Amino acid sequence: MKKWLALIAFLVALGVLAKRFGPTKYMNTDWENLFERMPENAPPKWMFRNIRAIRENTDRILELVDQDRSGSPEPASAAT
Repeated sequence: MKKWLALIAFLVALGVLAKRFGPTKYMNTDWENLFERMPENAPPKWMFRNIRAIRENTDRILELVDQDRSGSPEPASAAT
């Protein structure tokens, strides 16, 4: 009987913790604002900036590839 009671108490506590810290808690977080409030030397802030730079570079590369496929001339800055 004591084992069942302990198991039920454990499952209830686990359910409360899952509801408190579950995935829905972090879905509504404004991550960009959170990173901006961090100090300049915080590793997550570096990572966020690097991901943003990679996305911008990828967009530029895709634009150049689309221009190349359509046959339009390359911009002068891309030749260097």
